[in-house]
Amino acid sequence: MTTDAYSRIQLATSVLREHLDGRDPRTAFVLGTALGPFADAVTDAVSVPFDEVPHLRSPTAEGHAGRFVAGTVRGLPVLVMSGRLHPYEGWDLAEVTFPIRVMAAFGIELVVLTNAAGGVDPMLAAGDLMLIEDHLNLTGSNALIGPNDDRLGPRFPDMTNAWDQASRDTFNLAAAKLGLSIRSGVYAGVSGPNYETPAEVRMLRALGAHAVGMSTVHEAIVARHSGLRLAGISCITNAAAGEASSPLSHTEVIDTALRSAGAFQALLEGFCEKLAT
Repeated sequence: MTTDAYSRIQLATSVLREHLDGRDPRTAFVLGTALGPFADAVTDAVSVPFDEVPHLRSPTAEGHAGRFVAGTVRGLPVLVMSGRLHPYEGWDLAEVTFPIRVMAAFGIELVVLTNAAGGVDPMLAAGDLMLIEDHLNLTGSNALIGPNDDRLGPRFPDMTNAWDQASRDTFNLAAAKLGLSIRSGVYAGVSGPNYETPAEVRMLRALGAHAVGMSTVHEAIVARHSGLRLAGISCITNAAAGEASSPLSHTEVIDTALRSAGAFQALLEGFCEKLAT
């Protein structure tokens, strides 16, 4: 991370702060494919399109709106990032993780990363929600490669307890109050954009993965490098290759995510309510 990159982060943060008109949240949510409806739950909201923030790219993937929404959910001040960037769109990892850098510079303390994922564990069915307890970075790259700027984080960040146990406990309490059954598991991040082969799914299962997707891991690494607490939820939208009875498609992913939006939104709102009390 170069000095010039640090300056870009500071400029983007300053412009975002101006747009948010005095709002100063400490909790942020990154919404994955077709999970954007949660942004509509934000009250007293200000919406900022990505293209109004300097150096922030706009997503091209279907199901990603590309906007920040700041306001309140169940009494908790929040910053919601509706949509994200993926390396498979052609963005480099500095661009993919730039919003996380801006969140850290803004003063966010906890970021909740959400995604749509394929179920590697046969016990996970389409529509299930899985708390991320750990991850596998199988993308073949890392957003921290290159010069390190100590103002942003240490050269060698520890990832032993990357995913915050206290946040998972809070999500579990919120789920119990709602009568929702959720599980915890390991998320495997791959580069995409093709779906996995049956052999790759067997490999992922042998490595201990429960779900697989094409996002999240680089954001998670940069979040921890930046000193943010980290939580995550995968919405299981399909059985992975070799488990499904029909070919996988992005349409199926979006349709399932939308059908799960009610439970997903209720869980996030319940989480906000517990953090606010």
